[in-house]
Amino acid sequence: MQLRPDALDAHLAKTLSPIYMVHGDESLLVQEAVDRIRAAARKGGFTERDVLSVERSFDWGALANAGQSMSLFGDRKLIELRIPGGKPGKDGGAALKAHADAANGDVLTIVTLPRLDAAATKSDWFAALERAGVTIKIDPVDRIRLPDWIAQRLAAQGQRVESGEPGRRVLQFIADRVEGNLLAAHQEIQKLGLLYPSGPTGVLTFEQVQDAVMNVARYDVFKLSEAVLAGDAARLVRMLDGLRGEGEAAPLVLWALTEEVRTLAKITRGMAAGKPLAMLLREYRVWGPRERLMEQAANRVTPAILAQALQLAARLDRQVKGLRADGLSGDPWDGMLQLGLLLAGERPPMARSARAPRPVHA
Repeated sequence: MQLRPDALDAHLAKTLSPIYMVHGDESLLVQEAVDRIRAAARKGGFTERDVLSVERSFDWGALANAGQSMSLFGDRKLIELRIPGGKPGKDGGAALKAHADAANGDVLTIVTLPRLDAAATKSDWFAALERAGVTIKIDPVDRIRLPDWIAQRLAAQGQRVESGEPGRRVLQFIADRVEGNLLAAHQEIQKLGLLYPSGPTGVLTFEQVQDAVMNVARYDVFKLSEAVLAGDAARLVRMLDGLRGEGEAAPLVLWALTEEVRTLAKITRGMAAGKPLAMLLREYRVWGPRERLMEQAANRVTPAILAQALQLAARLDRQVKGLRADGLSGDPWDGMLQLGLLLAGERPPMARSARAPRPVHA
C-alpha cells in the first residue's frame, strides 16, 4: 500500500509491515523516514541487521541469503537494501519480486531508491513490493512550502518566530539562505536550537537569525523558470549569482531562460487568437505548479516585451558561442540577468551584474 510521509509515525505505532520501500531524491527526508522505521523495528524485536548496497557487481543472491539465514538465537532480522541507481535490472527485478513473495513476519526489509520514473513504478518488482508492504514516496520541499517547513522544524525544537509580517520576514530570510539544500537547512535550524533558548521564550528575532544562519543555498538551473514566471526579481538575481558561483555552464542557463521565452510567446499568441489558456497549457506541456506561474506571466508580459526578449535571447546565443553579437559586450551573465528580469517585469540597464548584492525579501 502507499503511505504519505506524514502518516508514517501513526502507522508505525500500530503495526509493522514486512517491507518498506522509500523512494525520493531528498536524502534528508528519506533518511529520516528510514530512521523512524529502523527505530520501530528495533522496538519490535528486529535486533539483527544486514545492510546491502547495490553496486555494479552486486550479487542478487545475497538478498535471498539474507532473507533465509537467521541467527543461532532466532532473532528477527532487519534488512536494509539500498539501490542508489534506482534500476535493479532484470536479475534485480526478479530477486525483488521473489523476496516480496516470500515476505514473512520474522524479516523486515527497508528498500531505499532515488526518485523513480513512470516505467519503474509500473514494473513488476515495484508492484510486488507495494503489495507485500508499504511504499513511501518522498517529494522535495518546493520553494513555496519552504518557509512553512522551516517553521515546523523550529517548532519541533521548541522555537518559533514572531507572528505576522516580522515572523514571515524571518522565515523568508532563512529560506533564501538555504534554498535547494535541505540537509544544510536542517543543520542551520539545529544550530539555532543550540544558540538560542527554546520553550515559551524561544522567539527568534530577525537579528538573531541574520547573525547565525549561513548562506548555504544551492540552485538548480531548471528552477530558474519559477523565479522568472513568478516575477520574483530578487530570487532571480540570487539564483543567477549562485549558479555562476557554482560554475554552471552559461549555455545551459541561457537555454533554460530561452525555453520560457518561447513557451510564453506561443501561449500569448494562442490567447490572442482566442484559444482557452487551459488548452494551450496542455498543448505546450505545462504541468503542475508551472500552470499557475505561466498564467501569471502570460497575463503580465506584453507582445513588445516578448519580442524584445526573443531578440535578446538570439544575440545572447551568439555571444555564449563566442560569436559576434550586435549590441552586446562584456559578460553574457549580465545579458542573461537582463533577459530574466525583462520577463519578470523589470527593465534594468544591461550593465547591471548578476553578481550584484543579493536582495533580501522584506
